[in-house]
Amino acid sequence: MHSPQPDTSETVVIPLFETVIYPETRTKLQVETAVGEALIAAMKNDGSVSAVGLTAKCGGEPSENPAGALYTTGTLLEIAHIQPADDGYLVFAHATCRVKAVTLSEKGGLFYAVHEPLPDVPDLDEDARAEMLAGVKAAVHELSGNFQGSEQFTRSVDKMASVDQIMGFVLPFLPVGIGEKQPLLETVSARERYTAFLQLLVNVNESINLRIEVARKASEKVGKANREAMLREQLRVIQEELNGDEGSSGEEGYRERIERSTMPDEVRKKAFAELKKLEMGGSQHHESQGIRNYLDLLLDLPWTVEEKKEIDIEEARRVLESNHNGLEKVKERIIQHLAVMKLKQEKQGSILLLAGPPGTGKTSLGKSIADALGRKYVRISLGGVRDEAEIRGHRRTYVGSLPGRIIQGMKKAGTKNPVFILDEVDKLAVSHLGDPASALLEVLDPEQNSTFSDHYLEVPYDLSDVLFIATANSLATIPAPLLDRMELVEISGYTKNEKFAIAKDHLLPETLEEHGLDADTLKVEDDALVTIIERYTREAGVRALKKQLARIARFVSTKIVSGTADLPYTVTAEMLPEILGKEMVRQDVARKENPPGVVTGLAWTPVGGDILFVEGTFMPGKGRLTLTGQLGDVMKESAQISLSLIRSRLPLTASGFDFFASDIHIHVPSGATPKDGPSAGVTLFTTLASLVTGRAVDPTIAMTGEVTLSGAVLPVGGIKEKVLAAHRAGIRKVILPRENERDLADVPEDVRRELTFVTVDTVDDVLREALGVALHGPVVPYSERRCVPAHDL
Repeated sequence: MHSPQPDTSETVVIPLFETVIYPETRTKLQVETAVGEALIAAMKNDGSVSAVGLTAKCGGEPSENPAGALYTTGTLLEIAHIQPADDGYLVFAHATCRVKAVTLSEKGGLFYAVHEPLPDVPDLDEDARAEMLAGVKAAVHELSGNFQGSEQFTRSVDKMASVDQIMGFVLPFLPVGIGEKQPLLETVSARERYTAFLQLLVNVNESINLRIEVARKASEKVGKANREAMLREQLRVIQEELNGDEGSSGEEGYRERIERSTMPDEVRKKAFAELKKLEMGGSQHHESQGIRNYLDLLLDLPWTVEEKKEIDIEEARRVLESNHNGLEKVKERIIQHLAVMKLKQEKQGSILLLAGPPGTGKTSLGKSIADALGRKYVRISLGGVRDEAEIRGHRRTYVGSLPGRIIQGMKKAGTKNPVFILDEVDKLAVSHLGDPASALLEVLDPEQNSTFSDHYLEVPYDLSDVLFIATANSLATIPAPLLDRMELVEISGYTKNEKFAIAKDHLLPETLEEHGLDADTLKVEDDALVTIIERYTREAGVRALKKQLARIARFVSTKIVSGTADLPYTVTAEMLPEILGKEMVRQDVARKENPPGVVTGLAWTPVGGDILFVEGTFMPGKGRLTLTGQLGDVMKESAQISLSLIRSRLPLTASGFDFFASDIHIHVPSGATPKDGPSAGVTLFTTLASLVTGRAVDPTIAMTGEVTLSGAVLPVGGIKEKVLAAHRAGIRKVILPRENERDLADVPEDVRRELTFVTVDTVDDVLREALGVALHGPVVPYSERRCVPAHDL
């Protein structure tokens, strides 16, 4: 091999891009004008010239730092001929040997290098070299066998006498990057270089074979698809001939829609299976219409979540405040829920259950949440649903089968993450057709609804992105497992002031718009609104209030149409009897005076709080206790406990009262209305104490609470509604269990300022506050009680 002597003079460098030149090869290079002119000038001076070919790293242009732009190992090129070209010069050269650039510099836009030879390490004898040459030629023949017309290429290779020649001849044609070509040039061990080249040929051959195999399989698949398409077209033509023009079933349209849809692979596989049944059966098959309906459902259902709108907490708060007056705790709880959704990337956790009286805005709160989130709003009513198939759907084996209401709602929404309102979840019924409430367990369980199963759909459907909001009037009829899967948000009702604000800001403008009126046509004075709220409606919500406003609007509309009204028509409180008739609500108010045995109690009703008068009297008899007023079992037991407490705790104070010679009668007015609950224990006890002591209770005092046989006063619910009822009725002092003191935070501040609250722990505190009586019957310690032997009983 030719090995030039070390040269300390600088030699022009020809930068090579996307190529590596190996020794013992001839090459043609395109060089820039400056490089070509420099080489021509050197040839004129010396008659012959050499240059160093160095490959640019990463195949890119040299940077400002030559040392970092070019590899330092290259080849020495003897320039044979130079001729002009369009963008510079063509240089014809012969690569003689491998060299290493000792120094690399730039002058006038050209690179110059001081180089030294880089000879091979002689680690191959003649036999090994010949054997390696034969192996390389065999690998080139095997590789060339993948291409047609490669005989001339292989004949040229067969004539070459060294592996280096073959390497320089073959590598420019291989799909190999600079990162693999340059190490071959830099390897000084002939054995290692030839072995690496042979391995490179094997790897390229395997890669090409793999690509050919993939292309062959793809071609076979395309051919099969074309064959199927041709057969389907022939089948379609045959069906058209058999069935006339109506036989065009549109199966091709289904296939294209299924392929373009975003449904999961499992669902797409099911859709193609159903489509195959449709194609095989034809349009006259008895199942064809059912299959079409099923495919239409699969294609119409949303399977992927569209681009989500970022949850804006402040915007949600603004929407809730503008759409709803009052309900501050409820709105704050909803904001907290949305904040958690924002942190969890909108994957909801708990399911909200808005529970409260009718007309309190539960459904409209769901609509406001949808507006705040910028999502679609879907609502279904579950009232009276008694068939499990209404939730899970009917199996497709039945005639007229349909998907369940959940899947129908998702189809209607057209998006995978709507706000889904489940109205009246407390009014589900159980029948021989199944339990719909049990079917809802899977829908409302965040751990299960990602694979919701509808009998009609037959494939799992993901409901985890849906924001479910359930509404109910009562919790008593909701099964415990279903209630456990929802987070309760109680809506207690509106105060008088809140109702007034709602009527003025929302209900009145909506009513005017619905009846073709406006604020310049009809005006309702504030006093009239207050009177309507107090005297013509009796509810916790505002539904009846809106009905009364609608009656006013209809009355005024009639006046305007008949031409007997002066505009604007102003409605005052004095005009309400003419428009709405007599007052519809009878409000119980505190009496001026209560005789002994009459006590004012507080009660909770589904439409708000109320006061009730518990009355007691006695007469000669045999110690019997009579209870009237349609009292439930709990109130009857409270009356019995109260009587036992009186007889055990008031022996001296009531010494003039003979319990065994007198019958006691307790009555709760409004006898046509059933009453029950634990809240009347304190009132019943005070009624009996007032009766037997002959002391009257102040009529401006009202009370609530439950009592035990040991004399303790237990907390009760509905404090806000009861206090509001006491305030309406003119009560000045309210006696409450001490543990209910924390519930006073829910009472509006203006109401709290006008009432006095007394909290009690025992019945002793109740009698001391209501009657000014101190008990004289101390409890006998257990150790001093007389034990009666069993045989004496």
